[in-house]
Amino acid sequence: MEMRRIVVLTGAGVSAESGIKTFRDADGLWENYKIEDVATPEAWKRNPSLVLDFYNQRRKKVLEVNPNAAHYSLVELEKNFHVNIITQNIDNLHERAGSKNVLHLHGEITKSRSTNNHKLIYPIEGWQLNIDECCELGSQLRPHIVWFGEQVPEMENSIPLVQMADIVIVIGTSLAVYPAAGLIMYAKKDAEKFLIDPASVPYDRIFNLRIIRDTACKAVPQLVNDLLK
Repeated sequence: MEMRRIVVLTGAGVSAESGIKTFRDADGLWENYKIEDVATPEAWKRNPSLVLDFYNQRRKKVLEVNPNAAHYSLVELEKNFHVNIITQNIDNLHERAGSKNVLHLHGEITKSRSTNNHKLIYPIEGWQLNIDECCELGSQLRPHIVWFGEQVPEMENSIPLVQMADIVIVIGTSLAVYPAAGLIMYAKKDAEKFLIDPASVPYDRIFNLRIIRDTACKAVPQLVNDLLK
């Protein structure tokens, strides 16, 4: 008998309880930075040193924190289900917890890529990426991040996974940033759908959706336990 398929869509809320600030909270990441100064192609052209420093500090923080109960609980699902995680997060906490199939929509902070050839991607040793660090073609390395105004190339790989899923679980995202916010709309009508987030989210109209207004660390282990039963 073929294993049922689960797709988990995760956002900043799943990593917040590990100590990684979300972008949109009152005390969040953007409070001290303007998006246009650190997270756009124009910012990179204008002041690459500032952009590198911003992501170096984010990377340093990611390497200091650990996966939480929500990350570890999702790994447990792999005992009984075929699980794909599609995350908007740029941290590597899902992988460090042990999840095997993780697709990063917005890139990975622990990697760099060539400014001239987007297919040349490299792991970053430690937390710093500096000016004058170059790819094998001699061009400056940039963070392997999808910036505002750039295409989201992994979307085309994400949509079929959602379409095939028997269960879709959305965790810790306001579903406000497109195109990622639209992924749940590709789910089969009869697929079971769960949305875990302590805030009110605008998706009450989706068929067969159960909304759990709680934090990831509280709600995810309980939901996983229920599904495994």
